[in-house]
Amino acid sequence: MKSLLIVAILATLSLMFFKYQKDENFRKLLISLATFGMIIALAITGNLMRSVIPLFIAHEILIVIAWGVLLIMYVFKGKYYWWWFLSPLFTIGLFFVLEFLGGSAHELV
Repeated sequence: MKSLLIVAILATLSLMFFKYQKDENFRKLLISLATFGMIIALAITGNLMRSVIPLFIAHEILIVIAWGVLLIMYVFKGKYYWWWFLSPLFTIGLFFVLEFLGGSAHELV
């Protein structure tokens, strides 16, 4: 599974650079690389939500959607929908609100 994820990341990066070679739009390349880095960072940050499984699954679905929107809508069509890229932040924020209200349930007495 880890190798499939590495192949998907490398395929995404190669598609971005292939599109840059074709269009020679350096600004678009930088924006897509920065957005992809942000999506990867949000995916890594989302691992702290494994204790709340439904929220974690929703977060992973939003990560996959953001990744797909980056490839299809921005790299190939040139439309930048920023709210899709920031949607995983909603699940992280909801997790912190739930942990603040309900507690972590792992406190020592």
